[in-house]
Amino acid sequence: MAGRTTIVEVARRLGVAPSTVSRAFNTPRLLRPETVERVRATAAEMGYAPNQHARALITGRSGAIGLVIPDITNPFFPPLIRTAQREAERRGLGVFVVETNGDVVREEQLVQRLVPQVEGLVLASSRLPDARLRDLAAHIRTVLVNRDVAGIGRVLTSSREALVEGVRRMHAAGARDFCYVGGPLLSWSEGERRDAMRAMERELGLRVRYLGVESGTYADARGLASDIGPETRAVVAFDDIVAHGVLDGLTSRGVRVPQEVLLLGCDDALPIETHPRLSTIRLHIERGTASALDMLVDPDVRDERLVVEGTLELRETT
Repeated sequence: MAGRTTIVEVARRLGVAPSTVSRAFNTPRLLRPETVERVRATAAEMGYAPNQHARALITGRSGAIGLVIPDITNPFFPPLIRTAQREAERRGLGVFVVETNGDVVREEQLVQRLVPQVEGLVLASSRLPDARLRDLAAHIRTVLVNRDVAGIGRVLTSSREALVEGVRRMHAAGARDFCYVGGPLLSWSEGERRDAMRAMERELGLRVRYLGVESGTYADARGLASDIGPETRAVVAFDDIVAHGVLDGLTSRGVRVPQEVLLLGCDDALPIETHPRLSTIRLHIERGTASALDMLVDPDVRDERLVVEGTLELRETT
């Protein structure tokens, strides 16, 4: 009867490992197209139900996964949520989304509430300590997005290479005095971007001033723009929200962008265009999120580390 056939029976009929059947339904990108077609045809013939299979892949709890994000109002995260929901639905799973407001205590509380209800967790930009994340991954399927902890499957949407390219181009345009306006200190992305700036400071002999907007808000970034000295010729911002605040703050002081100061943001996530149009780094979060869901439902993935590089988008502020 349809729905009673097991993954093991399908695998035995085909003469393949059960993990191959699993991947044909949940991570087909890992197999040859002809293998996927053969597995799915045999499964259909035998009455195998992929939705039941998807639930069994993790823990068989509720048919749902938990998605934990720090800030639902940040335009970087809605595309992540949308992609996670679509990828989960394709596998017969639902998604519980919770927001931590970047608070590690709140994140811990929310994770504890989710664990009994879900089959697996996707933690985006988690603030939890490494040891706690490893302990969590030992008890429930867990994948990290933009957090690099060995021993746990993780997807990193990296801005390093594109940021380095952007700084080199601004240097080639004559900029020597830079200002880096950072974001939340506990963010993995902040650490990566700050490290890239320090590397370029050493390589090119730049003079760099480091400022920070811990809140990551437009208003605080706009206010901080008054601390950017008159000698500054280029600004690299943690993300597009911070860049937008800096742009408005500089403009209010009569500083012309890009004539007097070049400006580079990151994420390419603003739903509106700035004036002048913001140069930024496009992060491929949809691709990264789809890969995170692949990792979550693949029982053979435990410690995979996938880096999805961003691309430089040069517009009017540079």
